[in-house]
Amino acid sequence: MGVRRAGTESTEATPDGQLARRAGVVSAAVFASRILGVVREQVFAGLFGAGRELDAFVTAFRIPNLLRDLFAEGALSAAFVATFTQHHERRGPEAAWRLANLVVNTLALTIVPICLLGIAFAPAITRAIAPGFVGTPGKVALTVELTRIMMPFLLLVALAAIAMGILNTRNRFGVPALASAFFNLGSIVGGIGCAWWFAPGHVATAVASLGGTAPADPAGAARAIVGMAIGTLVGGLLQLLVQVPSLRRVGFRYRPILDLRDPGVHQVVRLMAPATIGAAAVQVNVFVNSNFASYLGDGPVSWLNVAFRFMQLPIGLFGVAVGTVALPALSRHAARKDLGALRGMLRQALVLTATLSIPAAAALAAFGVPVIGLIYEHGRFHEADTAAAARALAGYALGLAGYAGIKVVTPAFYALDDARTPMRVALLSIGVNLLLNWLFVRQLGLGHVGLAVSTSCVAIANFALLAAILGHRVGAFASGLGIEIGRILLATLVMVAAAAAAEPLAVRAVPAAGPLQYAARVAALGLAGGAAYLLACRVLGVGVPRLRRRPAA
Repeated sequence: MGVRRAGTESTEATPDGQLARRAGVVSAAVFASRILGVVREQVFAGLFGAGRELDAFVTAFRIPNLLRDLFAEGALSAAFVATFTQHHERRGPEAAWRLANLVVNTLALTIVPICLLGIAFAPAITRAIAPGFVGTPGKVALTVELTRIMMPFLLLVALAAIAMGILNTRNRFGVPALASAFFNLGSIVGGIGCAWWFAPGHVATAVASLGGTAPADPAGAARAIVGMAIGTLVGGLLQLLVQVPSLRRVGFRYRPILDLRDPGVHQVVRLMAPATIGAAAVQVNVFVNSNFASYLGDGPVSWLNVAFRFMQLPIGLFGVAVGTVALPALSRHAARKDLGALRGMLRQALVLTATLSIPAAAALAAFGVPVIGLIYEHGRFHEADTAAAARALAGYALGLAGYAGIKVVTPAFYALDDARTPMRVALLSIGVNLLLNWLFVRQLGLGHVGLAVSTSCVAIANFALLAAILGHRVGAFASGLGIEIGRILLATLVMVAAAAAAEPLAVRAVPAAGPLQYAARVAALGLAGGAAYLLACRVLGVGVPRLRRRPAA
């Protein structure tokens, strides 16, 4: 296929509503996964509380989980989707399926030795990342045992990421998006089952004493946490296996072939390496923020952690969902050298992301207190903690649209066979983040809120820089976007005003402070604000996404 003229905007990219429908499917799956993730955390808290066993599990899971974040999911999946799509468009299905098998086998050949090294050096790894565990009898040994059990999780999640990539390129988004929900489900059911098998007495006692204090049984708790570690492997395996039937339906057949010199494999590695470095830069920024927060006394680290947890939900629901759906289409247009269709897809994805993320950011910034209070304000998390976390959430919310936008524009660089530009921008962000933290915290005295605002400024700057570079590469894709965003902002103001008017009514209906009042306030805010936003969007001509049935063939 020849190159389309740069000035021609192709309509081939996406039928009306298709991007929103597919992103809606992914968003629903992400939401289900997050809910099950909360349930999983509650299971751990109920069975073990904050103590030796849970500390050991969290530390042991940190290594395979970190490697998953750096290699197995984002970087690997994005690099594979771009390369697989390019092969499918330019060389045909056979070449694409051959590449998929080569990547699967190369991945296994690479990760199995890493897992074996992790198992062999688990004692050294544990002492390096948790030297303070030496002072608690049995804590190092338990952490080492759990690390060895869970290290194969890396292989399972890497293979699941490849399966997800294959299905996404064939426009199958529901099952791969639900795979992480099946991980949480498998971890919960498999973990509780194994914990009951190994330590039925501990599980029964913990369940019976919910809401109270369970009698100490270190030996039983250690056996139970081993069961939960095995449950993590069950969840990882389920995350992979649930995608296998769909893989067969789209045409994938496993073949035990290997060719380390294959150009397609080299391209995946070449794209993946810079993406991994970029992901590492994000982890460095998290470390820098934690370092600054540690000098602010007791509380700021926890407040920032609570606030960012709330931020991660809309980022996943909107930014990640739209980026996941857009990447295969962007890769197809790039492979066909159809820059008009690529620009059209980018603009459509950014408008959809803005339509969802801007009102979400405003709601989190303006009404963080009832939202956080409903979930967290119990036990030793007091009203003052809720207010402090809400201020941090307002700071983070300033950058929500930037975060979500990054999730849309970054896949476009992968589609264009360029992973170095996002990496360079991510590395640049380390210096910017450090400078802004110093300015906001040390010079302006904004405390933990300054750290949140700094993070938002970095996100907005990253998005603006990436978008400018991408526009230079493919041509202007944001024409008219400013007018669209202006309408969205106006509709958002109407939403905030309606929600602010409804909140006092909820307080009067439930005057006693506590969870019931927080629930009433959240319900009133959601209903009044949501209805006002939809109505304002209709009046202003903002295209609000609606899930529609697929048209009949």
